[in-house]
Amino acid sequence: MQLSSIINLDKHPIGEADYRKACKKQIDETGALMLDGFLTDGAIEEIRAEGIRNQDEAYFCKQEHNVYLTPPDDAYPMDHPRNFNVISTKGCIPDDVIEKNSPLRALYNSEVFKGFLCEIFSESGLYPYADNVSSINLHYAKTGQELGWHFDNSSFAITLMIQDTEKGGAFEYVADVRDADKGEMNFAQVGRVLKGDEPVKTLTAKPGTLSLFRGRNSIHRVAPNEGDRTRMLVVLAYNSEPGIALSENARKTFYGRLD
Repeated sequence: MQLSSIINLDKHPIGEADYRKACKKQIDETGALMLDGFLTDGAIEEIRAEGIRNQDEAYFCKQEHNVYLTPPDDAYPMDHPRNFNVISTKGCIPDDVIEKNSPLRALYNSEVFKGFLCEIFSESGLYPYADNVSSINLHYAKTGQELGWHFDNSSFAITLMIQDTEKGGAFEYVADVRDADKGEMNFAQVGRVLKGDEPVKTLTAKPGTLSLFRGRNSIHRVAPNEGDRTRMLVVLAYNSEPGIALSENARKTFYGRLD
């Protein structure tokens, strides 16, 4: 499958040095990069149709978790920002359900695309997960479903909007809340976010938008879907080293199975 049938290369020439430099500058300065119209109309429709075909194979779950995605800490009360639980509800089809001839698989494996990401994120290489489920995921959010406030464990996230909501479902974030490497969790500001007392930035994505986000230190969520149309979002997950699998606990939690 030709990359030009998947990506609007005239608008987003990801192989060109100047374009890569401009994208890197923006994400270094803001922590987020939204590339509207990244996918071609044909690729959007093909992926959306694939999502509809395979929706019955999605694993739907409702999870309660704290924003740090860690077990509770007995040193703090359960209503403290360290332990306070939020809710995430979504459906997901994993990598081994993504069709072999899908544009998603061709994009994920593209050396040009991976080279673009490596330069944007200052990585020497990007590698798939060493398990059957984690590399390419298609997420569904039906009416009322949401992704609760959290920090990512990974240093960056890569998503593609396939079908947006009629209402709600915006991506909300507050940048640079904590410093995970230094162990500074900033409970005070996290508490204000959880109470709705902290200003947040909002990003909305149209179908075909590629979003790159540094979420390790920036708290973020996807607000509840308030419309009737199911939101479909693709997550492309890579590792900076080969041979790494998602933990068994995480696979059981997110996919309902280990392989």
